[in-house]
Amino acid sequence: MLEAPNSEQVLVTELVSNSVLPANREAIELTTSDGLKLVGELALPISARPKATLLLLHPNPTGGGMMDSHLFKKAAWRLPALADVAILRWNTRGTCSAAGRSEGEYDKGNAEGLDLAAALEFAKSRSLENIWLVGWSFGTDVTLMHGNVDPVQGAVLFSPPLMWSKAEHLQTWADSGRPLTALVPELDDYLKPPEASDRFAVVPQCEVVAVPECRHLWVGEKFVRIAWNQALKRICPQLPELSWTWDGRMDRWNDLTGGVSPSDKT
Repeated sequence: MLEAPNSEQVLVTELVSNSVLPANREAIELTTSDGLKLVGELALPISARPKATLLLLHPNPTGGGMMDSHLFKKAAWRLPALADVAILRWNTRGTCSAAGRSEGEYDKGNAEGLDLAAALEFAKSRSLENIWLVGWSFGTDVTLMHGNVDPVQGAVLFSPPLMWSKAEHLQTWADSGRPLTALVPELDDYLKPPEASDRFAVVPQCEVVAVPECRHLWVGEKFVRIAWNQALKRICPQLPELSWTWDGRMDRWNDLTGGVSPSDKT
């Protein structure tokens, strides 16, 4: 715990892996054009109007991916307070998490495009602006296949495997000119930085960023911070790099209870 350099000696606490900061969080339900109900959550800054809206597309549910995969739940826990951004996340069809199970069945990134379309319609219905997509692993393929549409401003890809998306999908991004950034772990299991640079070369505006020592799952607080610092640098370039500290109320997530344990700090 640090002391801020002023006479009031406000206590500044560094975040840890289960830190949960204040936000207006709402359990939501998305309805797809083929009639499925998807579970999700919208997290908004407490008082400020969001500087951006991040739609999070999770890893493959066949490998345990879900809206609560660690990079994404930590974004929802922290970024509305730290960066004044809105976080919209959901379980794609057939995916289950602590929030519940979305209807439907996994479709290898194809019908998941309807799930993304439903999330975009929801964001528009709430008048959320400056919409960016952030995909991780399988979610990057869904982004590349279906996310090059209005009102999307651009996309950031964590660990893109380029497994389901094809050359024609990359070409649509090249044609649109929408900003695209691929954050590629040096030790990725599927696509390492040199190959990623070759394959994304067809998208002139795509920035491929190699992340040293990182693996596909971005395990560890160090890599969580790198991921979101790099993403926010593209999405909200006016923001200073996050300090990952907080001087107000900070709760802690408790896996045993499936909820937060209130902090004594107010």
